[in-house]
Amino acid sequence: MNNAVRVEVSKKGSENSTSLIRRFSRRAMSAAIVRTMRNRRFFDRPLSKNVQQKKKLHSLEKRAKYEEDVKLGKIDPAARKLRGRRR
Repeated sequence: MNNAVRVEVSKKGSENSTSLIRRFSRRAMSAAIVRTMRNRRFFDRPLSKNVQQKKKLHSLEKRAKYEEDVKLGKIDPAARKLRGRRR
């Protein structure tokens, strides 16, 4: 994380503060600082192979249970498609 890009803007003569801030923001956007900082802020570690496998097995078990309940008539599959929507 030490590879930060430094953006420096100095005031030119009678330049007002809003145009100085605008120039700074443009330089920061052109250097892609905002994008890299957001990527660092919301960085998620990749899941390990074991965790991925456990999640996949869990979802397969849930899907099998759902399909079994549909076959037994406990769940109406048409109701699942309309969940959370208005007609």
